[in-house]
Amino acid sequence: MSQPEKSRTTVDIYGRAYTIVGNEQSDQIRHVANLVDGKMRDIHALNKSLDTTKLAVLTAVNTMNDYIKLKEDFEVLQKLLEEKEE
Repeated sequence: MSQPEKSRTTVDIYGRAYTIVGNEQSDQIRHVANLVDGKMRDIHALNKSLDTTKLAVLTAVNTMNDYIKLKEDFEVLQKLLEEKEE
């Protein structure tokens, strides 16, 4: 079995270049990288004393929190739709 061809995309996140290898299209990878870069810059604007490592961890924590909230909202909406179909 052959595996899907992986793409290599170089992106800039918070002033550093990263080459990301994955199955996603380059446009998708760039979009995600831009969102991460924007979130890091937003957090840095609120607390300029954070070093890059702490900034990256806070960005990951904030992003995961947003993800969990969206997932919970999705599950509630999905349940409402299922109830409506009954």
